Amino acid sequence: MEDLYQEIILDHYRNPQGRGLREPFQAQVHHVNPTCGDEIDLRVHLEDDNGVMRVADVSYEGQGCSISQASASVMYDSLAGRTLDEALEALGRFQEMVQSKGEIAGDEDTMGDAVAFAGVAKYPARVKCALLPWLAWKDAAMQSMDDVPSMDDVPSMAGVRVEGESNG
Repeated sequence: MEDLYQEIILDHYRNPQGRGLREPFQAQVHHVNPTCGDEIDLRVHLEDDNGVMRVADVSYEGQGCSISQASASVMYDSLAGRTLDEALEALGRFQEMVQSKGEIAGDEDTMGDAVAFAGVAKYPARVKCALLPWLAWKDAAMQSMDDVPSMDDVPSMAGVRVEGESNG
């Protein structure tokens, strides 16, 4: 199983998902792991989906070890499109697993490819590498909460006549 997890990590490192800074976004952060030299610039775009906050996009650019870069790719796959609550739960499960010192294996059904990082928990120096993009996402998501337009901010269409429409 460990070989399969290593292959998943290498695949995400070689074929990163979500890489490349995109617009629109509400917040951008720059995080560094000085112990390994990993760096990430990450943008978050949240949307109000009928009163439910949704992670519309996560985009990033980074450099560093294969673990940090693969983790960014897995983070994108795990969080993009989810509600903010679901994304925060996914972050919590991932953080708990990689900080468990190998005691929590993670659940593939709920975590998907993120479960491949369970083995990282046995190497404390690598835990920071795996967590870097996830904690950058959390930081950016919290910053962006203040900048998300709600449906209350959208101008009303009341009284606006669309060409070709009859008023009854």
